[in-house]
Amino acid sequence: MHQLPPLLSRRAFAKSAATGFATSLFAVTAPSAHPLRLAYVATYSSPAGPEGSKGRGQGIYLFGMDQETGALELRGVTPNGANPSWLAIDRKGSFLYSANETATFEGRNTGSVSAYRIDRAGGGLTLINTVSSEGAGPCHLSVHPGGKHVLVANYAGGTVAVLLIGASGGLAGFTCAIKDEGTAGPQKSTSAPQGSFAISGHEAPHAHMIQADPTGRFVLASDLGLDRITVWRFDAEHGKLVESAYFRLPPGDGPRHFTFHPNGRWLYSLQEEASTLEVWEFDSSTGKLSAKQSLSSLPKEFAGTNFTSEVAISPGGKFLYAANRLHDTISFFSIAGDGRLTFAGEEWTRGDYPRSFTIDPTGRFLYCSNQRSDAITTFRVHRESGGLEFTGRYTAVGTPAMLAFLP
Repeated sequence: MHQLPPLLSRRAFAKSAATGFATSLFAVTAPSAHPLRLAYVATYSSPAGPEGSKGRGQGIYLFGMDQETGALELRGVTPNGANPSWLAIDRKGSFLYSANETATFEGRNTGSVSAYRIDRAGGGLTLINTVSSEGAGPCHLSVHPGGKHVLVANYAGGTVAVLLIGASGGLAGFTCAIKDEGTAGPQKSTSAPQGSFAISGHEAPHAHMIQADPTGRFVLASDLGLDRITVWRFDAEHGKLVESAYFRLPPGDGPRHFTFHPNGRWLYSLQEEASTLEVWEFDSSTGKLSAKQSLSSLPKEFAGTNFTSEVAISPGGKFLYAANRLHDTISFFSIAGDGRLTFAGEEWTRGDYPRSFTIDPTGRFLYCSNQRSDAITTFRVHRESGGLEFTGRYTAVGTPAMLAFLP
């Protein structure tokens, strides 16, 4: 989240309720000649909001990915008018959960989370239930490795919550909800590029991402407004976040998303206002983070305003990718034997305002969700260099937010 420069303004949250979705899946394309891998696309679907943030999506889109060409074929749409802007799928591929990014739900100042059953044969979704996210504007969620809880970060509410998964895959309410407390950082980032007017949410706490470490023993959450990453020990029996520790970023830099290296020892956090990457050493026995490197997500010559969005690592663990909004590029970095990064290049996204991107499980293709140009663009990944090559394929989707592959 952030406040944009003049002519671009912050997204206003929709006031639509998240209950009563009609699940409707319809086939729209003929089967591909090649094997398909199923993928879901989250969208902003509420028409409320200022220009630049009005939702033009219809809900959650289902695509078949041609594993030879990378092409996406639309298979259907499950309507959801409450901004299902982030998705998470359980490890077995049986259930999908959506963070519905609204300001109200059932008359309360909170967003919601929906649970869907996945038809493994065709990928269709059936709504099971929708519950409160325990905070306004949920913008990220993940499934705990134990498979019994959903973790959700509420940006506008400045809270994180743990939701219990029932036997049917539905959500049985929350087991823990914590409001971030502390003094918000300055509007101006310490580490921003020269000439930057990137002003983000530093008037209050803003939880932006929440995810467990690979072992499931700890849960980490970034708070953009407080410029910190919080690490809790996870009480799996009771679904509680306990014994917290804070790890701070430079004032005003605004940590947004983070990702673990496949080895579980290195964590990479991306700062939205500063356009920086922070490399951390992660101690899986204590949950402690130790900073070891900080560098820009942009080329050395860059000056002006940029907001980062997404960070991810190639399946083989050799390269890291980071998305830049306004600059509209994806930068890529080689990962050294000690986890440190070296800038290796960048690629234009062929679209406006890349909110996120996803690398397919084989590591062959990267899909960029360009929020303001209503399209997903497809790139081939060069495994030896880490470079990206545009395939020439655009997939039309109204205000796409992210793409998630079915395991």
